[in-house]
Amino acid sequence: MNRTELGQWGEAQACALLEEKGYRIVARNYRCRLGEIDIIARRESVLAFVEVKLRRNAEYGEAREFVTVYKQKKIRLTAESYLSLRDWAQELQPRFDVIEVYAPQGMDGSCSLKHLENAFE
Repeated sequence: MNRTELGQWGEAQACALLEEKGYRIVARNYRCRLGEIDIIARRESVLAFVEVKLRRNAEYGEAREFVTVYKQKKIRLTAESYLSLRDWAQELQPRFDVIEVYAPQGMDGSCSLKHLENAFE
């Protein structure tokens, strides 16, 4: 298993969690020249821009701590680009979330997830 496969698996786990909570996945791995957003999901009037952070454990810090101020800025700019290109999204309330995925055995075992709404502004 390589890092890309593990990352995709973690994002799939995060999508499943969001869908269980009533979100509809609008896009995965949205990219533009400004950056990338792992998941864009909608529930009612909220459009959530979600960063997924996967770790084996929290030994070196919580997964959310790795969403640096620099990364937050890139996500914000990428979200603005996404919104500017989609008229339907203009009336929705944007929100920035983080989903922590802890997978001690990688894809070979179970994982725990934590959804942090409004993780940064």
